Amino acid sequence: MREAKPPSALTPSAPAACSNVFDVRAFGASGNGSSADDTRGFRAAWKEACSAESATLLLPSDGVFTVTSTVFTGPCKPGLTFQGPNGSTLPGPCDSPALIRFFVSNNVSVQGLRIENSPQFHLKFDNCNQVRVDGDDCISIGAGCSAVHIENVTCGHGHGISIGSLGVRNTRACVSNVTVRSTRIVDSDNGLRIKTWQGGAGSVSAVDFAGVRMENVKNCIVIDQYYCLGAACANQTSAVRVAGITYRDIRGTYSQQPHGGGGPIRFACSDTVACTDITLTDVELRPAGGGSGEAPLARPYCWNAYGAVATLTVPPVYCLQEGRPESLQDQLDTCSVAEHPMGTPVS
Repeated sequence: MREAKPPSALTPSAPAACSNVFDVRAFGASGNGSSADDTRGFRAAWKEACSAESATLLLPSDGVFTVTSTVFTGPCKPGLTFQGPNGSTLPGPCDSPALIRFFVSNNVSVQGLRIENSPQFHLKFDNCNQVRVDGDDCISIGAGCSAVHIENVTCGHGHGISIGSLGVRNTRACVSNVTVRSTRIVDSDNGLRIKTWQGGAGSVSAVDFAGVRMENVKNCIVIDQYYCLGAACANQTSAVRVAGITYRDIRGTYSQQPHGGGGPIRFACSDTVACTDITLTDVELRPAGGGSGEAPLARPYCWNAYGAVATLTVPPVYCLQEGRPESLQDQLDTCSVAEHPMGTPVS
């Protein structure tokens, strides 16, 4: 299919691109809320904006645009801004779990964005560097990402903020220097989660969660090095190392599970590659509902997890081991600062 070209003569309802501002209506998008597909107009406007320095791809705020699954490719000139109204997705088939995905991108800033009805994740970042997110989003951080800052985010009815899954099919994954600030997670299956497959390599390091509020979240704090989508995942000796994870000022409520299953804090680390340098400070998670008949606190779960509890926590985390394990496998070393491969097989 050929990409749409800008019309040679534009009507008043389709303003032309000028001064490095590229209005999608000038490239054939209607924005009238009908069943018309505006994807070609978006792609044509992107192509022109991508080739111009400090350009703005504009979605007029008075339009309702229909865009199907598509890829906006680069490399682009510096300073490209995608500016548009709030958006949502319509019911229908979808071949991607993420509404918006950034792949191999640098110096990305997402702000003032409200998204609803995403397939699974609002935003997903893979192999990205220098990312800042500020808005009403739920986020998945993939392999190869570093220097990610997430702030003022609200997540509801989903999977919260996830790092991973990493290390699938024995690949090497590197994620580092992630900060999450002033975030609210409501009525979700997960809150703050790091998940890795067995058999991978690489590391997740220098992650700081601070100032997070949770309401009725099933699994509030999770490190899961046994992530598996089925029941046939065999135990393996290699794993993506998880180290240097800090939880500060994490407060709220967790949903109670039938028959006492689950719990608000779960550190399920590899048998052979322990999680290390986990720090908990000012963590208070209580059963949802409260009142005089408040249910007993669910017990946190730890397996081969090492770190420190800097202040008293609710519930108490007695299972976190102090220091570092003597048997820690050093052959699965942490990733270098410049290393951000995607899908590198483990030898």
